[in-house]
Amino acid sequence: MSFAKSVWKILVAIKDGLVLLFLLLFFAGLYTVLTLRPAPGMVREGALYLPLEGRVVEEASEVSPTQLLSGQTPEPEYVARDVSRAIAAAADDKRIKAVVLDLEAFGGGSAVHLSQIGAAMDKVRAAKKPVLVRALIYTDDAMQLAAHSSEAWVDPMGGVAISGPGGTMLFYKGLIDKLKANVHIFKVGTYKSAVEPYMLSQMSPEAREAMQAVYGTLWQNWQDEVKKARPKADLTLATTDPAKWVRDNGNDAAQAALKSGLVDKIGDRVAFGKRVAEIAGADEETGLGGFKATELPVYLADKPAPKQGKAVAVVTVAGEIVDGDAGPGTAGGDRIADLVDGVAQSDDYAGLVLRVDSPGGSVMASERIRAAVERVKAKGLPVAVSMGSLAASGGYWVSTPAQRIFAEPSTITGSIGVFAVLPTFEQTLPQYGVTTDSIRTTPLSGQPDLLGGLSPQVEALLQGQVEQTYGRFLGLVAKARGKSAADIDKIAQGRIWDGGTARQLGLVDQFGGLEDAVAWVAKQAKADTFHAEYIEDEPSPFAQLLRQMETGEAPEARAHDLAGALAAQQQGLMARMQADVMRLMEGGGIRAYCLECAGDAQAAVDVQARQSDLGLFALLARIRA
Repeated sequence: MSFAKSVWKILVAIKDGLVLLFLLLFFAGLYTVLTLRPAPGMVREGALYLPLEGRVVEEASEVSPTQLLSGQTPEPEYVARDVSRAIAAAADDKRIKAVVLDLEAFGGGSAVHLSQIGAAMDKVRAAKKPVLVRALIYTDDAMQLAAHSSEAWVDPMGGVAISGPGGTMLFYKGLIDKLKANVHIFKVGTYKSAVEPYMLSQMSPEAREAMQAVYGTLWQNWQDEVKKARPKADLTLATTDPAKWVRDNGNDAAQAALKSGLVDKIGDRVAFGKRVAEIAGADEETGLGGFKATELPVYLADKPAPKQGKAVAVVTVAGEIVDGDAGPGTAGGDRIADLVDGVAQSDDYAGLVLRVDSPGGSVMASERIRAAVERVKAKGLPVAVSMGSLAASGGYWVSTPAQRIFAEPSTITGSIGVFAVLPTFEQTLPQYGVTTDSIRTTPLSGQPDLLGGLSPQVEALLQGQVEQTYGRFLGLVAKARGKSAADIDKIAQGRIWDGGTARQLGLVDQFGGLEDAVAWVAKQAKADTFHAEYIEDEPSPFAQLLRQMETGEAPEARAHDLAGALAAQQQGLMARMQADVMRLMEGGGIRAYCLECAGDAQAAVDVQARQSDLGLFALLARIRA
């Protein structure tokens, strides 16, 4: 009886705790909606203040309730088009005296997105308005933005640390051999290097050739942009002999940056705030650095996107392409196909622009998106693809129906190749006294057997599926680009390309951003006036509440010195290792995912909620591109 009473008390306590938790969430949401929700008419005369305390992304990811309830505060995300639109609007807004970017806690972004924001900053400067930027440490991404400023400030304890693209890759062949595990690899594509960490101890010559070519182009594009925006800046020592560069300035990294023209002023946060106050007006009560200012959410609410003329639908494919309804921030194939089908079923749109910023993923999901885009074309609507920072593998698969493909010079695309990797442990388990035996009624009974090994029939079946998928991929690309499959095969083979080379090879039609793609579709539809209309799922009230609760919270402290900033750039390595292990173990079937071009941050997939369905035909159904 006493035991039953104890259990009852525990259950009542859990119930009371949950009630209290949801009451707190309710009142926090009510407070947010009533007091913090941005509203038009709240813009103050002064500065447009953008403290970017997280990453700039193509599409903000969904905030998981479990993240917040478990105390895992997600890093804030800023949609690139929102940031650039706000900055560009400030150029002609008489209320805005200056644009101010605080990059102390900046999480970075892709070169394509940062170039887009930089162009908006140039527009403000062309309107004779100052653009001021401050940071403790300027790494590559922050420096790309700062180059477009009229005044770049660095903290006296800070400096500039430019590392360029590239870094360490992890290889697990030695560990796999020590464990006596068997990693079965099936692939088509000489340059499809995503499987190399499991089969080699270092990069193959082919992988090194491809990655050096793309990284070399990205690095040159970065330098060209910084030099064009800041022609008096000297990047030579900072990028060739940084130790000598700093040593020649008394080991004062801030002075080195100032003398090289990479920054314009040295000063702490207080000095920077006083400088902005001279331009925008002082206001000690705002808590925004002591100057009059309006922040991004309020300014966007006051400056809604134009709605004149015919609507051109824009559907975003951002993040890994997965089966189901996942997203935003992850490209759930069913979710995006439904959005595209909504365009096909409506008479309200002049055409469709598919905005792709993805390293690929599930072939099934990619095919569902592609088929939905084909249905838009079948209705007679013009279709264009606008490639962001990444449109590779499955990201290129979904792009094949487009009548016109736009990309940026620093876009990474291609990676037309497929692979499968599947570990088995038939030699590992006996070391620990575990053996296996089996009864089979057909060659496929119990397959794939991760504990007892793969049968020859399964290996042949998987390799055949890989080859069939690659052949279909080649056929889609060949039809879309007006070439033969043999011609496409020569530039496919899993190799990644920068946007410029892809244009020369015919994988891309022309350089241009999203606005260019929208304008092209409107022209094809003979729409004299037009606007982009983003077709998105309306977030649930609860999701909106979670995002509002997360917005504005200070992220975890970042490194406050040069050594810490450099170390922080490598934090993604551990996430990459975790992602590599999960990708190997998840039973994820055949893929054409562009792991090598996704980068550490994007390759660090969410390892939670992964399910390992090891049925053979479930495995084959989860082919990836």
